[in-house]
Amino acid sequence: MEKIRFILIAVTALTLFVSCEDDGGSSKISLIEGAVPNMVKSASEETIIDLIKLNDNEPVTLTFSAEIAQGNPESADIVGIYTTVDGDVYNTLLLSNVSLPQEFSLTVDEVIAAFNELNSIADVKLGDVLGVTTRFTLDDGTVLDIVSTDGVTGGTGTNLATTVLFTTVITYPVSCPTSLEGDYTGTVIATNQTAGTFISPQQITIIQPSAGTYVLSDGTAGLFGAATPVGLQFTDVCGTLTVASPSTNFPGQVDYVPGSASLNADTGVITLNLGFTATSCCGLPGIEYTLELVPN
Repeated sequence: MEKIRFILIAVTALTLFVSCEDDGGSSKISLIEGAVPNMVKSASEETIIDLIKLNDNEPVTLTFSAEIAQGNPESADIVGIYTTVDGDVYNTLLLSNVSLPQEFSLTVDEVIAAFNELNSIADVKLGDVLGVTTRFTLDDGTVLDIVSTDGVTGGTGTNLATTVLFTTVITYPVSCPTSLEGDYTGTVIATNQTAGTFISPQQITIIQPSAGTYVLSDGTAGLFGAATPVGLQFTDVCGTLTVASPSTNFPGQVDYVPGSASLNADTGVITLNLGFTATSCCGLPGIEYTLELVPN
């Protein structure tokens, strides 16, 4: 899925240079005070648009807070940017003339109704992403859009996605809740190598550093010994597992060639068919194996 890039139209230092005159020794600079929001998703509420709940006709409510991180705008609106898995970008006004700071709650039905391009829940697809941010109006009538209509380009070219000071846009991907973190017993159930090459069975821990993204403590099944585990990262999107090629410890030196990966929803057993890239080090290229992870 193509990632969304959000571009700032208000400058982060609160001032936007709009004119400059040079008379041979003196300059006159006109300044406009800008504004920047900080958006925060509620940690105790939905962090995704839960496709399973939608398909079961269960309500999904998105709760978030918004505040003015910098500046003093005259008014603020909450706007939505909906990017489909096919790359189409839709824009709409979600809430108008709101006071900040404030916490907001919107049901997915309300979000759908706000977009002319979305007619029903049937139009919400796996891989779509809803972005939520603000639009500010200054006291002179100047409108500051944090995100442009195409969801990509903006006036100054400053990329707010990289700031560590505040979050200007929050996103709700259309996905399924997933909870695979925990302790597993990893066993190599098939390989083109000789017996004894791997540590099998082996105790493996899976953590979830972010929603739907997981890291195995060792994806090599002990090829480098128990003291040198090499992590493996994969994603789970509604039961579809995808292995990332670079290892988490030694990317570029130990890289996985992901084959098929599956999750048994009834037993919780994860099966990964793995190998290593031709550029991996240490005699790894050509090694193939199937790693089965059984929850403890």
